[in-house]
Amino acid sequence: MIKLEIFIPADYLEKLREALRSVGAGAFGHYDSTLSYSAVKGCWRPLLGANPYDGELGVLCERDEYKVEVNCNDDILEKTLEAIKTIHPYEEPVINIIKLKEI
Repeated sequence: MIKLEIFIPADYLEKLREALRSVGAGAFGHYDSTLSYSAVKGCWRPLLGANPYDGELGVLCERDEYKVEVNCNDDILEKTLEAIKTIHPYEEPVINIIKLKEI
C-alpha cells in the first residue's frame, strides 16, 4: 500500500478527486473516493527556465493550497501518478510517495 501526499490549488480539488477515482486510488472495501485534505500555505520561487502556473520568475511566492492524502495499491501507482499529472496545473507538481507497512 502507498500513501500519496499531493499539493494542489484549492480550485483543482474536484478534478483531482475525479482523476483519483477514475484509476481506483482511495478505494477500500465497499468504499471509493476516500481521501483527506487540509489547507496549507505553499511557497516557491520560479527560476530561470521555469514556466510557472502562478508567480513570477525570481520572486518568492506564497499561495493557499490543499494537501491531499490518499492511499492506493502498489499495482496502480503508475497510472495514479499519470492521472494526477494529467489534471495538475503545476509545471513541477509536488507528490510525496510514502510506502506503508502492513500490520
